[in-house]
Amino acid sequence: MTAPDPTLRRIVFVTGPSGAGRSSALNVLEDAGFEVIDNLPMRLLPMLFDETDQTRPMALGIDARNRDFATNRVIDLLGSLSSRAGVVAELLFLDCSTDVLLRRFSETRRRHPMAPADRPADGIQAEQDLLTPLRARADVLIDTSDLNVHELRAEVEHWFAPGGKRRLTVTVQSFSYKRGLPRSVDMVYDCRFLKNPYWEPALRDLNGTDARVAAHVATDPRYDDFAQKVFDLSLLILPACREEGKSHFSIAFGCTGGQHRSVALAESHALRLAEEGWQVSIRHRELSARQRTGTQET
Repeated sequence: MTAPDPTLRRIVFVTGPSGAGRSSALNVLEDAGFEVIDNLPMRLLPMLFDETDQTRPMALGIDARNRDFATNRVIDLLGSLSSRAGVVAELLFLDCSTDVLLRRFSETRRRHPMAPADRPADGIQAEQDLLTPLRARADVLIDTSDLNVHELRAEVEHWFAPGGKRRLTVTVQSFSYKRGLPRSVDMVYDCRFLKNPYWEPALRDLNGTDARVAAHVATDPRYDDFAQKVFDLSLLILPACREEGKSHFSIAFGCTGGQHRSVALAESHALRLAEEGWQVSIRHRELSARQRTGTQET
């Protein structure tokens, strides 16, 4: 799929498992100027496209609770809309890990819509299985497992800029291998071989956004070659992804605690890409988590 032409009418289908943030994403799109309609029966959707304003972008909430829902209907409708002159149709999929979905349902004490009389885990699994074809078809995939509402808003706004004009958007993030690889990333780089500021008492409580930490990491004799090769690879791959019509690309740097080395590399890499004209967003998974919980990981 090519990048949306601002002269075309943009129609975005928004779906994902219950509890993953679909409603929040729709709110963001509404604030961005989209006409938002949620949970309309599938059979009524074709009439909707013929009768409404033909210029305003539209976002449609679709989930398993829709009357007469079927994944093949959604995929067929996307294909039909994409073949229309003057229209670009896209699928935004909000994903989330099973354990986080379980926690969210437990915290809100809501019953899962696909298992009202059974365990939430059964409903979550059934819905994930049902939505697998749509996840594979997604034009934009956002994993909300570690995102709060503000971070989710930033992600959606990066993929769907006001006015319908969107380029290839790059997300650069840092993470800790202790908490596992981030989901839905395109490229991952391991920074654990670099000099670790954690062993310097004056730097231990700081993080990679601090110039002193970044300078310490950069003193590693392997740093310059590593950073340059990663940057060169990004400059090779990103234009190719844009030519293929890819709408977003995610790059992740990991270290032991996700506080020093990976943060410093992510900051540096994001800045260099931005200087080259790429639309870049940056996120530090562990730093965001610590800010929310007030804890620090060694």
